[in-house]
Amino acid sequence: MALLSPHWTLAFGLLGNVVSFMVFLAPIPTFYKVYKKKSTEGFQSVPYVVGLFSAMLWIYYALLKSNAFLLITINSVGCVIQTVYIVIFLCYATKNAKLQTIKLLVGMNVIGFGMIIGLTQFVAKGTASRVTIVGWICLVFSLCVFVAPLCVVRQVIRTKSVEYMPFLLSLFLTLSAVMWFFYGLLLKDVNIAVPNVLGFTFGIIQMVLYMMYKNAKKITTESQKLPEYQDQIIVLDDQKFPELAEQIIDVMKLSALACSEMKPMATPTTTPTHHENQVPVVVPPPALPMQPVAVA
Repeated sequence: MALLSPHWTLAFGLLGNVVSFMVFLAPIPTFYKVYKKKSTEGFQSVPYVVGLFSAMLWIYYALLKSNAFLLITINSVGCVIQTVYIVIFLCYATKNAKLQTIKLLVGMNVIGFGMIIGLTQFVAKGTASRVTIVGWICLVFSLCVFVAPLCVVRQVIRTKSVEYMPFLLSLFLTLSAVMWFFYGLLLKDVNIAVPNVLGFTFGIIQMVLYMMYKNAKKITTESQKLPEYQDQIIVLDDQKFPELAEQIIDVMKLSALACSEMKPMATPTTTPTHHENQVPVVVPPPALPMQPVAVA
């Protein structure tokens, strides 16, 4: 096994590169929609700024470690892709969203990353200590990134809907975690292996939830929307028409009486005809909310 270890390390590293590359391409449909509509439509730039920062951290760690070339390749590609996403976002975002994105970029990717480089280069003594410090930073940051999907998991459990948790994305994230776990394990690098244990666990949880609630989406949506309209539907049958007609006629008479008192004028007297028993059509005033009417 020791003789095969370099080959297995290379194999898992290459597979990790391929799967991670597909994960990086996952937001393309979202940004194509942004490009077509010329609007970000409430999408947030935080995941892409955080992704860029994570890729920069891992490149710096791999450069210090000097034997993790495959980390440099995939995270270099990730930096390019995340930068393209951020540029597209800035082109079509609102003024406030652009400002928030620029602040986050400057604070995290310029000031934060610059402080990490400065402290490790000028404060830490020796390459080994630098690798340890940056490795722990990468470890903690990766754990935070992997914990972030808990919000989506909670939303899926609460709404019983998997609309915001695509199965393919969860599958590729799980596969990516598996590949990088074995890559770190074979390299005997705890900073690479440990975060991907958490990523693999949350990936399995997401896929299990998807299988549980994938068929409950339509039923849940209908059951949630139905009570909204039950209290607003007015059912009219043949037995209620006379009573309704009398109420409408009384309202019309009172309105005519009030108008005659305000502006007295001579009105011709009319004799009631057989048309008086018909139900008049009254258009409600625009200020009142229109409600759906179902005639039984």
